[in-house]
Amino acid sequence: MTQRVELATVRDRLALDGLVTDYAVAVDDGDWAAYRRLFTADGRADYRGAGGIEGDAGTVAGWLAERSAEFPVRQLLLVNRRVRLGTWEGDAGDTAEVRADYVSPASRGGEADGAGGLDLLSGGRCLFTTVRTPDGWRLSRVVVDERWRSPTGGRADDVID
Repeated sequence: MTQRVELATVRDRLALDGLVTDYAVAVDDGDWAAYRRLFTADGRADYRGAGGIEGDAGTVAGWLAERSAEFPVRQLLLVNRRVRLGTWEGDAGDTAEVRADYVSPASRGGEADGAGGLDLLSGGRCLFTTVRTPDGWRLSRVVVDERWRSPTGGRADDVID
């Protein structure tokens, strides 16, 4: 590999890491306009593996907004990120997959300072399929696979479906 290719690879990996981080921040902040901007025009998200829906980014953003309103205090932590460049057949260096494990604590708040305790804790894996566009790397598909869930505060039937 030449130094130029190695530098391009490092830049792509940093950009993909930034894209995945922006995804987590948009979900944490409930910034659904920013969430939609992370996707290609035909981008889709699949939350069926976490009891949710599958659809275009706009539809899923609306569903997430509705579902997350119950838990205004939340933090999506994406860890153990594995980047694979050139994942599509015939790729010219413009596709990638990022696999990341997640842990997601959430709280209903409950106290004036928002420190009402932890009501839900879940974890699993996300697969981000990405494509390079003229505007940079964008998500073409996100698949969320919840592996575990633990209601830590309220009743078990209060857990997000």
